[in-house]
Amino acid sequence: MNLRLFSTYAILTLLVIAAAYPALWIVMSSLKVGDSLYSETFIPRAFTLEHYQDLFNSNIHKYPIWFMNTLKIAVFSTILGTFITMLGSYAISRFRFKGRKQTMMGLLILNMFPGFMAMISIFILLSQIKMLDNHWALVMVYSAGALTMNFFVAKGFFDTIPRSLEEAARMDGADHMTVFMKIILPLSKPMLTYISLMIFTGAWVDFIFAKLILVSQDKITLAVGLYDMVNQRNSTEFTMFAAGAVLLAIPIIVIFFWLQRFLVEGLTAGANKG
Repeated sequence: MNLRLFSTYAILTLLVIAAAYPALWIVMSSLKVGDSLYSETFIPRAFTLEHYQDLFNSNIHKYPIWFMNTLKIAVFSTILGTFITMLGSYAISRFRFKGRKQTMMGLLILNMFPGFMAMISIFILLSQIKMLDNHWALVMVYSAGALTMNFFVAKGFFDTIPRSLEEAARMDGADHMTVFMKIILPLSKPMLTYISLMIFTGAWVDFIFAKLILVSQDKITLAVGLYDMVNQRNSTEFTMFAAGAVLLAIPIIVIFFWLQRFLVEGLTAGANKG
């Protein structure tokens, strides 16, 4: 093995360790006896599932409610955000209209700034329309932000789809929406999967906007609830927090492995077609 190949494997190994160690540490901490995250050994001397049981049996914390709130917000944000992003990107890619270049430039400029710069204005706007502490307000924020973040990726993908497919469908009498729903979307499975994953993951783990908009304990999301769990004065629920963090990660892992199949199939079909 030459020095270059050895160096490559060594760097990759270090990156894997750096990425995996914190996650494994949280998993081990969620299974250890006691409340402290500190442990003399990486693998606990005794294992317990008590912290997972306490999450659902606690009279103080409302983990099941937080979980369902987060799932509701993430699912509806993914559906609405994906539809808006795909439809808007397709329109910009295929149609030529007045203000098209200005729209693209505006989206490009907006994409240069972090989303939390708009926190104050979003808070004031939602306050004026009486939508603070409302799940649908958070869904609107995530769905609108999805278009800005994923627009150019989706548009670039639509630009690669031959126009001849759409022209043939229109000659058979199909309108624009029919072409989009029955021809473009089936061909866009990789992009549809990617955008859905990005939106769902962002909505599932977001803390900043969820903390800003949601106040009631019955309406907050998992990220806010877990933060409040350990942010209380004299809190000793660190291992319970670790258990909650592990459960928080499971839906993302499951969805990723489920959608990865569609992503690979779509890319493979596109490569064979080419």
